[in-house]
Amino acid sequence: LIGGSADLTGSNGTRVKAHKSVTLGDYSGNYINYGIREHAMAAVMNGIALHGGFIPYGGTFLAFADYCRPSIRLSALMGLRVVYVMTHDSIGLGEDGPTHQPVEQIASLRAIPNLNVIRPADVVETAEAWAVALRNPSTPTVLCLTRQNLPLLRTSHSDINLTALGAYVLLDCDGQRHVTLMATGSEVSLAVEASKRLAEFGINAAVVSMPCWEQFEKSPQDYQDDVLGTAPRIGVEAAIRQGWDRWLRPADVFIGMTGFGASAPAPELYKHFGITADAIVAEAKRLTYQEI
Repeated sequence: LIGGSADLTGSNGTRVKAHKSVTLGDYSGNYINYGIREHAMAAVMNGIALHGGFIPYGGTFLAFADYCRPSIRLSALMGLRVVYVMTHDSIGLGEDGPTHQPVEQIASLRAIPNLNVIRPADVVETAEAWAVALRNPSTPTVLCLTRQNLPLLRTSHSDINLTALGAYVLLDCDGQRHVTLMATGSEVSLAVEASKRLAEFGINAAVVSMPCWEQFEKSPQDYQDDVLGTAPRIGVEAAIRQGWDRWLRPADVFIGMTGFGASAPAPELYKHFGITADAIVAEAKRLTYQEI
């Protein structure tokens, strides 16, 4: 592995004690300080991958993905194992404000063919996401990671990599499913909280974590149908809706962003933009009371 970051090593968490920096005159290191040159970083990583023998990864903020876009596209076009570590993936980064808060970037990255865009919900999904990235020799990966801490959601052992499936039922319900709560990344914990509250109203809500749409689309149709079910669906992501309509039907609901972010502490922003467990519960009650 050859690591690096575009002047955001401390924020991206891309360097460990075992790393040694590549410097002028000494190229024996395994970590490259690229400076504020996101496009150059991505292009260099493509070159490293083409050389062979190395797997490059580099970090920046997800909002800066557009600086890397031409090289990310070429990573996908050439079928290279390049890993883009893109942190601070939503309004959850807080006070840095809308210039640093990605809104449309996830959707635009998902539009690139042969690119795995993975947005893990907790540390377990993050580890699984790295396994997906490292084991795929001909598809680059974008890891969309949070700035804020996330709760541990996966507490039971699985012999298979669930993130590699693209989507899976994280929390099932007893009896007939009344509503399916679909979410990615940091919003999965909101769906889990909402599911528990809905149970108090007699509403059976299953929670589906969808860390990697590209992997899910490769799954057999029977598996997709089993995961998504036939009940009303609510999609939750702190980003724009674009792309979600491949999973949401006309009567289903999306809870997310409709414009740019703002500068405030993350919890206040989630409330301001209506991306909360309360909002999920309200929509689920509206959708399901007429069905039960």
